[in-house]
Amino acid sequence: MARINTRRPATTKAGAYPRDSPSRRGEAQSPERARGPPRQQIQGPAPIKKAKRYRPGTVALREIRKYQKSTDLLLRKLPFARLVREVAQEFVTGTTMTGLRFQSHAMLALQEAAEAYLVHLFEDANLCAIHAKRVTLMQKDLQLARRIRGPLFG
Repeated sequence: MARINTRRPATTKAGAYPRDSPSRRGEAQSPERARGPPRQQIQGPAPIKKAKRYRPGTVALREIRKYQKSTDLLLRKLPFARLVREVAQEFVTGTTMTGLRFQSHAMLALQEAAEAYLVHLFEDANLCAIHAKRVTLMQKDLQLARRIRGPLFG
């Protein structure tokens, strides 16, 4: 047989439970109550669900794991191609060449090399920041990493 709670919870407010209504206790009803049925309450807009808020660093760690798993390119192809064309155009100004063309494989090779270089540079700069007992990467960490690498890889 199931157990049931026969005790009523203690309360200090009068009217907190339907059994404690004034009519049950023998008291007179309030004048608003005696007039008639209660007014219908106007429903407001449905409450907007609050967006989940993660603790600081949680999303960053999730992104780190995501990008370490993937082998995709991190930079978008078209903006990178525009940048390469712009830099290449600056080198050929003053010559008779007006339009430069790039094979798609050449552009992909440039992008792979550029991203590999940047990722390795940021790894070294992160080690410099950790050595300085910091977790925030600063410009001086990047400069030190490039200086330590030397002119060939810097």
